[in-house]
Amino acid sequence: MSESEKASGDTGNAVDPKLLELLVCPLTKTRLVYDAKARELISKAAGLAFPIRNGVPLMIEEAARKLTDDDFRRA
Repeated sequence: MSESEKASGDTGNAVDPKLLELLVCPLTKTRLVYDAKARELISKAAGLAFPIRNGVPLMIEEAARKLTDDDFRRA
């Protein structure tokens, strides 16, 4: 466990950075943006945010939420 994980209390929810480099949107096959604060992977092309639970990205459309205008401005 890294010192930053200990400090943030985020020990069980960290996503492997190598995995993030490989993942693409399951609908559009485009690159995803990692939002660590919200624990989501953002697909601007699909307009969806895929949640990350216990360090595992849930990459199915049924688990995703639709992006708001504010989400698009932040991503």
